[in-house]
Amino acid sequence: MATPSPSPRQSSLRRRDLAGNGTRFNRRLAKILVHATDVFYQKGYEGASMRDLSRASGVSLSGLYYYFESKEKLLYLIQKHTFTTIVERLRERLKDISDPELRIRLFILNHLEYFLSNQKAMKVLSHEDDVLKNDFGNEIAAIKREYYRICVGLLDDLQKAKELEFSSRLAVLSLFGMMNWIYTWYQPKRDLPLPQLMEQMLRIYFFGVLQGAAVEAPWFNSTSGASSKETFSLWHNNQ
Repeated sequence: MATPSPSPRQSSLRRRDLAGNGTRFNRRLAKILVHATDVFYQKGYEGASMRDLSRASGVSLSGLYYYFESKEKLLYLIQKHTFTTIVERLRERLKDISDPELRIRLFILNHLEYFLSNQKAMKVLSHEDDVLKNDFGNEIAAIKREYYRICVGLLDDLQKAKELEFSSRLAVLSLFGMMNWIYTWYQPKRDLPLPQLMEQMLRIYFFGVLQGAAVEAPWFNSTSGASSKETFSLWHNNQ
């Protein structure tokens, strides 16, 4: 399903986010990164050339090389900006909040809000996840691990507060699986706006974590040794 083009407001938000402290250098850098994201989105990292980036941004090739010595550096800066922004905004939102459920709600809100405002960047990051190598790749991987550990900590806190038993790793990866591909299907004119979207996703997610951890269906027992076919038969017979 095609991803809709960002609105003028979303494009403005992308430029503002990238502009940093507002210096002339940062403003021009922000403009180049926005155009580079669009080119990578349309052609893929491998299919895009520095000439494509020059044409899209209106910056000469020599000007591009003044900011970036390679196409890889461009992708690295896009990824670094994206992940550091998400983590910094999350920390700011969580700093005065102690309720475990509310902290997870804020985690989901923060994630979805950024993804829906930067859908092209999300596609680039998801599809070019393994391109960066060596120091660039290591630095981005470290930021991702930090983000993952924050989410694990939130789920661990929820377990303690609610006296539940579930795998935090499974819960975290399931949550990311629910949220990370939203850019592939979300259509503003067809789907719910962010507040309602988040509420529905929370209901689905929390029902599984809070109820599924405490309730085991009588027709399923992971220690029974039943085959998949036998398990399906047990389930069917109990409907």
